[in-house]
Amino acid sequence: MIEFILNNQNIKTSTNTGVTLLDFIRDYQQLKGTKIGCREGDCGACTILVGTLNGDVVNYQSITSCISPLGNAHGKHIVTIEGINLSKDLNTVQKAMTDNYATQCGFCTPGFVVSMTGFAINSGTSDNTTCNDAISGNICRCTGYKSIEKAGLDVEKILLQKDDENQISWLVKEGFIPNYFGAIPQRLKSLHEENQRIVLDEKVLRRAKVASGTDLYVHHADSMAEDDVHLLVHEDDLHDITIAGNMCTLGANTTVTQIAEHPQLQNAFPRLKQFLKLVSSEQIRNMGTIGGNFVNASPIGDMSIFFLALNSTLTIMNDDGKERQIPFQAFHQSYKTYDLQKDEILKSISFTIPQSNDFFNFEKVSKRTHLDIASVNAAGRIKLENDTITQAHFSVGGVAAVPKYLFKTNEYLLGKTLDSKTVREALEVMQSEITPISDVRGTSEYKLLLARQLFLAHFIELFPNKFELNKLIAG
Repeated sequence: MIEFILNNQNIKTSTNTGVTLLDFIRDYQQLKGTKIGCREGDCGACTILVGTLNGDVVNYQSITSCISPLGNAHGKHIVTIEGINLSKDLNTVQKAMTDNYATQCGFCTPGFVVSMTGFAINSGTSDNTTCNDAISGNICRCTGYKSIEKAGLDVEKILLQKDDENQISWLVKEGFIPNYFGAIPQRLKSLHEENQRIVLDEKVLRRAKVASGTDLYVHHADSMAEDDVHLLVHEDDLHDITIAGNMCTLGANTTVTQIAEHPQLQNAFPRLKQFLKLVSSEQIRNMGTIGGNFVNASPIGDMSIFFLALNSTLTIMNDDGKERQIPFQAFHQSYKTYDLQKDEILKSISFTIPQSNDFFNFEKVSKRTHLDIASVNAAGRIKLENDTITQAHFSVGGVAAVPKYLFKTNEYLLGKTLDSKTVREALEVMQSEITPISDVRGTSEYKLLLARQLFLAHFIELFPNKFELNKLIAG
C-alpha cells in the first residue's frame, strides 16, 4: 500500500508501485495540469514538487514525474500545478508569468510555474541562485525564453524580502503557495508514524530493482507499470554520505544534488557546483543517483567519468547481505555490460578526498550546456610532490565502448616531471588508447579532437601559471 499527500489530499492506493507518477496524477486522479510531453524527462512539462520530511521541516525538490515510479512518492508530499493554485487569484509566480506575457501557447507553462515555485520555496536554503537555474530542465516550444526569464527576475526581486526564519508563512502571505502548506510537516509526521515504508513480498524483491528510474523509465515505463518493483529509494542505508578522515563513502542512491550541496565535498572540490551544473538538469539532478548512472553503463556517463578519475572503489552487495569490493575501473567490462550479478546491487562508492598538492578537474562538451548528453567528457586527478607526478588518474567518455579509464596514460605520467614535454607525450599516449566511433554526437575525428583538447584543458585549468594553450600545443 502506497501512502502520500497529493497537494492537499491524503492518498492511499494499492496501484502498482511501477506505474509512473505522471500517469497516476493524470489518469488516476484526473489532474490534467501536469502535462505529457517527451516522456523522457527532457522537456519539463510534467514537472512536480516532491516534499520530503526532514525533522520538522519539509524540503521540496522539482522532478520530472514522467520517469518517476509511483512507489517513490510513498511518505512524501507531491505537489502539482493544481496544488499551488490559490482559491481566487493567480499566485505570485503565475502573475509574474502573465505580467511578462510569458505564457505563449501555455503547454509548458505549468512546468515552468512549478519549477519557479520550487525555487521560491528553496530560495536562500539551496545552491540555486537564480530562477534560470531552477528552470534549466524546462523547455519552451514557442521560443518564449526571454519573457520567461523576465518573469523569473520579477520573482527574484520579490524573494529578496523573504523571511527565511518563517519561510512557509511568508510564502503564504506573499501569495506564492496556499496556506495548507503550513500543516504539511505534521501531516507527514502522522503518515510516517502510521506506516514508514512499503512492505513487499519476496516475489517483488526478485523483480526489477529501481532507484529513481531516470534511465530505466525512458525505455521501459509501460512494462514497469504492469508490476510492483523493488524500490531502492526506500533503502535508507543507500543514501548516506559519510566522511571519515580523508575517505568519503557515498551510498549508491546518493543523488547528484546531494553531492553538489554537501558542504564538506564543496570544500574538497571548490568547483564542484560548477562541474555538476553540466550534468543534466535541475529536475534530473534531484532524482538521478550515482549508482544508476554507473549501471546504466553509458560510455559517456558523466558521473562514471567523474568518479573513475577519483580512483574510486565500489562496494557490491547481494540479496543475502554479503559484500565484495572492486576498483571502479574494473566494473565496466564491455558495451553495456558490467561486473554485477542478478542478485547484486551497488551499495556504495568510496574515494579519498583530495588533499594538498592533489588536483581534480572535470570537463564536458555537448551540443547544449544543460540537459544534454556529452559528445566527449573527461576528468583528471593528479598529485604532485615538488613538481613530480606521484598519482595520475585520468578518464574520458565518448571514445570507447565503456567509460574509459586511461590506464596507459596514467602509468606513463607516474614519476614524470610536470612540464610541457610530459603533457605532450602523455597526450600522444592518450590518443593511442582511445577508439571513438562516429555517431549522432560527432564524427570519430571530432571526438579525437575533443578528447585532445579536454586533456590539455585539465592542465591549463589546474596549473594556469605553468601552462598556456598555444605554448602547450606548439611546444
